[in-house]
Amino acid sequence: MSAPPALLQPLRQLLGDASLVAERLPGTDLTLWLIDAQNMDRAFSPEETRRILDEPPYWCFCWASGLAMARWLVEQPHWVQGKRVLDFGAGSGVAAIAAARAGAAEVVACDLDPLALQACRENAALNGVSLGYSADFFAEADRFDLILVADVLYDRANLPLLDHFLSRGKQALVADSRVKDFQHPRYERLHMLEACTWPDLAEPQEFRQVSLYHAQRH
Repeated sequence: MSAPPALLQPLRQLLGDASLVAERLPGTDLTLWLIDAQNMDRAFSPEETRRILDEPPYWCFCWASGLAMARWLVEQPHWVQGKRVLDFGAGSGVAAIAAARAGAAEVVACDLDPLALQACRENAALNGVSLGYSADFFAEADRFDLILVADVLYDRANLPLLDHFLSRGKQALVADSRVKDFQHPRYERLHMLEACTWPDLAEPQEFRQVSLYHAQRH
């Protein structure tokens, strides 16, 4: 299966020898277009490092929190069955795709990065599901039953977003492995899950412990 040019070409502008592979995610029956792990097993030039830092290709990895969220939804489909769902900061679209596979009535993948939305389209096609797409969360109407948020809080500047998720959805489900002092009056921790980023970046064990938080609008 050939990698989609709409993803491969921009990736190769960052890393000239990069390739994408259709990879089955561990512990799931989901497949995503991900960067070939062999591309990561070398030193990057200063110019490549600069480009990657300027335009991080988040969409060609399945981050640990996204993988944990996807597994949770597959194992606990009642969270999304028959519901309208928005996946905030969708990246590769793994959580959105899992929600669609688990029986959601509608799933919107939302991301500021046009390449991430293209990755969501390609990955949705790979998994035989249909998604909607949005580049602006705040332009969406308050019509969703559930907002999914996976691996968005790696930047603490995003913490104030926790106050906004319930402005567009009745409930929010947040998966995160980065914020160890997570405290918010509207969110309670439901569960602790274990997952690793794929392809495996050999992240510290602490980043493989994913907390799942839930908030509900009253």
